[in-house]
Amino acid sequence: MSARRRSYESGHNPKCLVVIDDTPESDRALYFATRWAARMQGGVVMLRVIDLHDSQQQWLGVADIMKAEATDDANAALDRAVNRIQTLAPVPLERVIREGDAATQIHAAIDGDLDIATLVLAAGTGSDGPGPIIAGLAKTLGTFPIPITIVPGGLIEADLDALS
Repeated sequence: MSARRRSYESGHNPKCLVVIDDTPESDRALYFATRWAARMQGGVVMLRVIDLHDSQQQWLGVADIMKAEATDDANAALDRAVNRIQTLAPVPLERVIREGDAATQIHAAIDGDLDIATLVLAAGTGSDGPGPIIAGLAKTLGTFPIPITIVPGGLIEADLDALS
């Protein structure tokens, strides 16, 4: 079990954790999280998880190159997210890059920051289901340490504005 959240205690501000990936619905989650943070006078923690599973099977030099490229890609994705957020609202931002399984790294990010008050994900709109992160976390929803907001990926900005 995670430690008690401190998001609303004196000297703390609530933060929203949003996973930044390459899916189209990721922007919906980022948009909602930014609007939520602006209304709550909180911040946004942007998490990018890089999966280096294949690099474990490579020679050391190749694995290092793969890690460097994945880190560069992660930073570029977070830069795009920062630019997007800055067009929406002036909220405090944090960038986090973690390596490994997405569900494990989401839990680790939450455990590492007691000001994170909610996780925002967006569900995919395709026939493949809500997406791998939501499907992966579904097994632990009953024991998850914070509320999870799942934004329908098909909502337009006007709808998200009305909800956040």
